[in-house]
Amino acid sequence: MATAAQWIEGARVRTLPNSVAPVVLGAGAAAAADQFSWPRALLALVVSLSLQVGVNYANDYSDGIRGTDTDRVGPLRLVGSGAANPAAVKYAAFACFGVGALAGLALVVLSGYWWLLLLGALSIAGAWYYTGGDKPYGYSGWGEVAVFLFFGLVAVLGTEYVQTGAISWIGVGGALAMGGFSAAVLVANNLRDVPTDRVAGKNTLAVRLGEERTRLLYAGLVGLPFLVSIGLAFYSPVALVAFVAAVLVVPALQIVLGRREGMALIPVLKQTGLAMLLWAVVTTGALTL
Repeated sequence: MATAAQWIEGARVRTLPNSVAPVVLGAGAAAAADQFSWPRALLALVVSLSLQVGVNYANDYSDGIRGTDTDRVGPLRLVGSGAANPAAVKYAAFACFGVGALAGLALVVLSGYWWLLLLGALSIAGAWYYTGGDKPYGYSGWGEVAVFLFFGLVAVLGTEYVQTGAISWIGVGGALAMGGFSAAVLVANNLRDVPTDRVAGKNTLAVRLGEERTRLLYAGLVGLPFLVSIGLAFYSPVALVAFVAAVLVVPALQIVLGRREGMALIPVLKQTGLAMLLWAVVTTGALTL
């Protein structure tokens, strides 16, 4: 039976900036429109965090029962390591999805935008079928596209929309930036796992592109938010302060473009996630000012 510490590690807490940062930025876009709402922002955060932890457990379960985590290089996987019963991990994923669904329902009731229930259902389905089901799209190279969509466009613009009832160009720019950072985290993760994924038949985008082009893709994705910062500077020159996130991005780029492999790539995930959060917080501060 897995310990509490192992369950926490299995939840992959280090990935949580991916779910916090888009909500922070969406809230910032709402604040820039003078329509920020604490209750709605907090509910959006619960939805985002619940789905993030849920998808982490779902991936743990699905990859574990398929045997693709047998020779895993990265952090502990509950099922692949044998630390937890597969059914327990699956139920943990469903419990997280349930929490997210309830918070989402409360958010819909508050906002009155009932069509968002469909978007919520699609988000949960996207979380499960990333590695679950008979034909997981994450095994066919579509994972980065889904992450860009759900952790970028949906998370940021959804958070803004439930507070303002509209989507702004500021929100769109922030959504592109968050999508870039989020996809970059997954690209780095999959770059690390290319050798084992190729053997296991897991055809991620990194496997399809090959390591060299995947490294270039990572560089392009982490560069996108800084282009957005330049664009946002026309709204508020203070937005350029977000370039401070480069202190975390540059070391990550040096590792990736330096052709490091395996365990040496693990710090990149943390650095990219923290850069995403830092960029979001600083940019939100600039927008609200």
